[in-house]
Amino acid sequence: MTEQTIEAPIESKSLVPIVFTATIFLSASLLFFVQPLFAKIVLPEIGGAPAVWTTAMLFFQTVLIVGYLYAHVSTRYLPVKVQIILHLAIWAVALFFLPLGIPEGWQYDGSGSTALQTLLLFAAGVGVPFALLSANAPLLQSWYARSDGPSADDPYFLYGASNLGSLIALLAFPFVAEPFFGAQDISFGFAAGFFLLGICLLFSGMAARAGRMTTDAVSVGTADSPSVKEYAFWALLAFVPSSLMLAVTTKISTDLGSIPLVWVIPLSLYLLTFVVGFSKRELIPPKLLKLAAAASVVVAGMLFTGTGGPHLSLTKSGILIGTFFVIALWAHRALYGARPHGNHLTIFYVTMSIGGALGGLFNSIIGPIVFNAIYEGILTIAVAAVLIALPWLDLSIRSVGRGLCVGLIGGGIFAILTLAIGTEHPAITSIVLLALTGAAFVTMRHSLTAASIASISVALTPIAMSEHNNLFKDRSFFGLHEVVDYTDQRIYRNGTTTHGAQQRSDYSARRPTPITYYHQNGPMGQVLTSAAVDAGSSIGIVGQGIGSLACYSQPGQDWHFYEIDKMVDRLARDPSLFTFMSSCAGDAPTHLGDARVVLESQTDMRFDVLIIDAYSSNAVPVHLTTREAVDLYTSRLTENGVLLFHISNRYYDIWRPLSRSAEDLGLVAWRQLYPGDRRNDPTDYASEVVAFTRSSQTPFALDDDDRWRRMESDGGIIWTDDRANLLSILRWPGR
Repeated sequence: MTEQTIEAPIESKSLVPIVFTATIFLSASLLFFVQPLFAKIVLPEIGGAPAVWTTAMLFFQTVLIVGYLYAHVSTRYLPVKVQIILHLAIWAVALFFLPLGIPEGWQYDGSGSTALQTLLLFAAGVGVPFALLSANAPLLQSWYARSDGPSADDPYFLYGASNLGSLIALLAFPFVAEPFFGAQDISFGFAAGFFLLGICLLFSGMAARAGRMTTDAVSVGTADSPSVKEYAFWALLAFVPSSLMLAVTTKISTDLGSIPLVWVIPLSLYLLTFVVGFSKRELIPPKLLKLAAAASVVVAGMLFTGTGGPHLSLTKSGILIGTFFVIALWAHRALYGARPHGNHLTIFYVTMSIGGALGGLFNSIIGPIVFNAIYEGILTIAVAAVLIALPWLDLSIRSVGRGLCVGLIGGGIFAILTLAIGTEHPAITSIVLLALTGAAFVTMRHSLTAASIASISVALTPIAMSEHNNLFKDRSFFGLHEVVDYTDQRIYRNGTTTHGAQQRSDYSARRPTPITYYHQNGPMGQVLTSAAVDAGSSIGIVGQGIGSLACYSQPGQDWHFYEIDKMVDRLARDPSLFTFMSSCAGDAPTHLGDARVVLESQTDMRFDVLIIDAYSSNAVPVHLTTREAVDLYTSRLTENGVLLFHISNRYYDIWRPLSRSAEDLGLVAWRQLYPGDRRNDPTDYASEVVAFTRSSQTPFALDDDDRWRRMESDGGIIWTDDRANLLSILRWPGR
């Protein structure tokens, strides 16, 4: 009898790490699978601005703190049995929120704070399940420390399994789940996994309980409590990768599109750095890793300042992501090296989560309020540079002063050379900036503090220079807005893309002339000046911009603008900036809010011409491109009305999903690739426009115009609100 009593625990010891590893792996997979899943679910309601993902990450990071605090308090003050019962009770409550979806009755209010509404939507929709999942990592590690499993005194190996599960889940979403399954199917799959997790938690709790009953309390040592300095160091090391991940995501989303893949890649690499950084094996020598991180700081700083050109190409995006990976890996490896004894495990994770949440708070809330441009990335890079050089820094007044002086001199030289070279040679200016940054560092090499300040000051010069000719520069939840005067034009940029311009000579004109994509020779100009558009026509414009199209209006026409961003409407109606609206359509209303939501409520509205011009920068608002969206737009047309999509884009073939929806809905579709004529008229830009009508016998006579070509479906999967894959229409290099 005694022999059996002894053998049973021995045999079970080999299963304990398997049970805990499987549980924490599944939990982490669900934790990070739910983030892009729920963000995808809410996109039709709140749009696809980069800030949506940034705000979502703030929510997830904040709830992560709540989960870690719950784990810390429960493991410190509650018996294991009570912990198990309480945790399973929360799991049972979370089941009522599955499958995931938008809470019934929720509706976006265009006049309110989008950030606050986004946070509340995530809290109501996924708050409880996510809170439970977020607590599992520290809680399960604490339970394992109480079990009879091997290495129970050092359960940090489970953190590696946790991050590996997170990484696999994140990669599976854009490459497996999204291409082959709809959001509803994925949500049901998540619910099934969550139910299985409850069973795994029960077995893990039983293993922890059995360990407590058969052995004495785990010896956790008598390690001293961490100091305030240590807490601050942990928080800063956690802050840098979190903030930098969000800054990189925002930068790329602005230029390439706000899609799950763009969100997932930086987040996946962020998790991978945890896996590698928290490994017992030292894969990269510390000195080499620190050197690589220092070099990455320089390169990332140049990309964030736009020294190599304002637009991020696919290549530049890859380089930026690579620099982020190296810096994050260094920070997390340093964090692992500074980890406390196992008895301080939960408070260590709490501090880490606070640092990560501060990164989210800085990028999603503080940055947009304090800065009029996206400076979070370069400031985080500066913090990373200080942390890398921290052991050798001498923050004396003399060192700081000398560094600033040399930095100002180097920055002045760069400004003079840049003005002489011109902004049309970004590669040359990048080389000049890199050379001057290096020279400033070498000049002050006797003092690392002075050298760092000098080189950073030089590197920040492009930001200071970019401000000198701005007439308007501000940011909103939906993007960065900038108005700049050039020699003969005043240009409005959203992100890094020109979204409208006005001839400076037109400000004294009674009716300014639309230019750029809205030139009278272009597709939209052709339709709005055709004989089919008479004095009684009703015109709808989704995406107000600076109001260029307003000057195609005729007396007696009824014009309506739809704009999700209040700031865009404000700058368009300010005659000191642009005069299209004030001169041509001052009385035309602007309906604020997401166009789909607003048009859905306007059941009596009908348009002879409805133009969808809402593709901010190169980001594609998928929810405005689905079959349901096209069906809604068509229902808001008159019998002979025409629906136009302005789809000019650097990276995506947006005509493909639109062609599928047109065929499915029985619409007649045309496409025009207008080449522009900038050689003879610099204001005549190239553009791509798609037109839909209910019948080929349209008054607009598009079949009789050689510039328009019938568009057939490409035969791909029809995009719906439930299933759409932006990756499938990406213009890959060489395609």
